[in-house]
Formats: sequence, structure tokens, C-alpha cells
Amino acid sequence: MKKLTLTILSVLILSGLSSYAQEPQTDKGMFIEYEPNYFLNSILMDNREVEKKFERKEVDKRFFMDQSGMDLPIKVDLYEQIWHTPTISQGKAGTCWCFSTISLIESEVKRLSGKEVKISEIFIVYWEYVEKAKEYVKTRGKSLFAQGSEGNAVTRMFKMYGAVPENVYNGLLLGKKYHDHSDMYKEMNDYLHSIKKANAWNEEEVIATIKDIMNFYIGRPPSEFTIEGKKYTPKTYLTEYLKINPDDYIEILSYMQEPYWEKVEYKVPDNWWHSKEYYNVPLDVYMDIVKKAIRNGYTMSIGGDVSEAGFVRKNNCAMVPGFDIPSEYIDENARQFRFSNNSTTDDHGMHLIAYLEKDGKDWYLIKDSSSGSRKNDENAPEFGYYFFQDDYIKLKMMNFTIHKDAVKDIINKFE
Repeated sequence: MKKLTLTILSVLILSGLSSYAQEPQTDKGMFIEYEPNYFLNSILMDNREVEKKFERKEVDKRFFMDQSGMDLPIKVDLYEQIWHTPTISQGKAGTCWCFSTISLIESEVKRLSGKEVKISEIFIVYWEYVEKAKEYVKTRGKSLFAQGSEGNAVTRMFKMYGAVPENVYNGLLLGKKYHDHSDMYKEMNDYLHSIKKANAWNEEEVIATIKDIMNFYIGRPPSEFTIEGKKYTPKTYLTEYLKINPDDYIEILSYMQEPYWEKVEYKVPDNWWHSKEYYNVPLDVYMDIVKKAIRNGYTMSIGGDVSEAGFVRKNNCAMVPGFDIPSEYIDENARQFRFSNNSTTDDHGMHLIAYLEKDGKDWYLIKDSSSGSRKNDENAPEFGYYFFQDDYIKLKMMNFTIHKDAVKDIINKFE
């Protein structure tokens, strides 16, 4: 009897060990050595800031999720795509907010009228700087004057100034291939600080000087132009040719620090004009909108944090590793916790253009204008794209701009 009991115990122990050995492994991290990238090898070369390839004096290693061996959907042609213009680089300029939302509008023009257009981003950037400078003067230097902004700045500038085609105003002078606003921004910023120091708040003079600086670096925006034999102004181009109504585009937000089902302010520095037009919804509603809208033919410009261990640039793939937080624990509390302690920041704006269902998860194809999505092979089909698992959007992407028709039922709850 004793021998039989020992035998049974041995079988149970071995069976338990076997079951334990078959448990799925948790996500692991690894240190990845930083390597010269598209920004260093192409953009800086174009702007003559380096004369030779990047040379490292010290090895820079950073901790990322180990995605090796995973079956990842990192091919563009796997996704159900909505029409969009080809990827374009924002160069060395903090203008992702504009590039992503202009890309959204281009897709919207195709959806609404069938026209395939390329709209100037820099026209909007120009007038956004003018408005920032005006507010800086009005607030006596308290308003933020920086390169960043939010997606709804684009539709705001549409209403004030209109739009122009990219081929009549691209902001690239002297044969430049890439945008570089660093010197322009520095000169404008230094000038405004000198105005503040001197207490010389002459708005007309300040705005004239800001325009002169931009005219030198990126050119003077056109007041009229001809398309297909017809003359347009920026405002008539927007309304008559593009047939875009800026009021048709709204901001969807999800965070706990403001009441749900109310229009609230998104309290980040890039919302420098303190817009209170963000529709704040619970996280499950937010994710449901993303899921349904893209399947119904609506794209969106989306913004949030891209500085995470689960965002591996080798694959251009963004996931949430289990060593950060398991998928089943990602909820509005985890999302708000990271926003409140600044581990989620308002880093970057991109254009969500496609979807894929794989192994019970939704994946999204993201069109991007930054150098992070660009490897050195410009002819690769994945050049300028990211691949986001839905958990990453749920935890780290804070807001998006979308046509109001995609969310009629949501808007009705606010009204």
C-alpha cells in the first residue's frame, strides 16, 4: 500500500511538472543597441548638419520588448486599407499634428468626392505660428509658443485661413528635400522673448516680424492660384474644390480626470489655445468607435505616446508587453494612472488607415510622417508605417480626430 501511494504521488508530481512546463512563457525584454537611422542618414544629411555617417563614442542600449520569434502582422498588404496618400516625411520639424490630420483630410476628400489631392501641410503650419504669436502677445508671454499642436488646430486654421495644394506651397526652399524648422523656430522664439523682456507688445509689428522670418525660411504663402484653369483663394479651394467643412471634424478623448459624456479641455501643452471641444467618453466606448469606424470606411488622426518598451522600431510594431501590464488589466484606471504620472505623454500624431483581425486581436496600420517609421530603404512597402495592436491604442493613444458622421450615436448622447 505504501509503495502504491508513493507511485501515485510520483505520477501526480510528474504530471504537475509537465503541465507547468507547458505554461506559456511571459513576455521578455532585451537591450537593443541604438543604430544610425533614417533621421541621421537622410534628413540630417539633407540639412548639412552632419558631414559623415553617425559615429558613436559610446554604445547606447535601450530596453525593449523581445518580439523575436513572434508571428507579427508587420506587412502592409495584410491589412484592409482605406485610400490614403503616400507616406511623406515631416523632416526635422515638430509638425506631426499637421501631417497626420492633413493626411486624414486627404482621405476624407477621396471618401466624400472621389478626388485624390495632396494638401499643403506647411500652409497650415505657417498660420498656426501666426496665431500662436498673436496669443503670445495678448497674454504677455504666458501662452506657449512651440512647434507642437493638436489635430484640431488644422480644422481651426481651415476656418480662419483656408487651404492650398501642396504643389503651390510646400515650404521647401533652396532645393531642400526635407523640412527643417529648427533655425526658423529658434529665431522666432528668441525674437518673442526679446519682446517680452523689452515689454514691447505691439501686435502688428510682432506679427509682421514673425511673418518676415517665416517668409525667409519657408516662403510666403499664396493668396490665389489656378487649378484646372480656375482661380481659387485658399478659402474657396477649401469650400469649392475640396468641399470640406471644418465643423464636420471632432475630437474624441478618453480620460478619467474629466467627466465622461461632456465636452472638456484636453489638458496638454500642445492644446495651447485651451480648446474645450473634446468629446470625453469611457474607454470601452472609445475603443468601440475605433473598431467600428475603420470598418465603415472612416480613418482618423490619432495621438498619444510612442516612447514605450513595447514599441520596437526594428519591426515598427507596437504592443503592450506582459511585464508592463497584462492585457486583461488594461482599463481606464491603468490608462489614467500613466497619464497622471507622465509615463503616457502627448508625444506624436499619426493617421490610422487600416485594420486586421488576427488571433483574437485587432491590429491597426498607422501611417506616419516621422523618421521613426522610416528605415533606410525608401522603396520598402512598409516605409512610413507602424503596426499597432489594439492594446497599445487602449493604453497609450489618448485622442483622435474623426468625421462626425462616424460617431452620430455618440454625439447624440452629448446633445
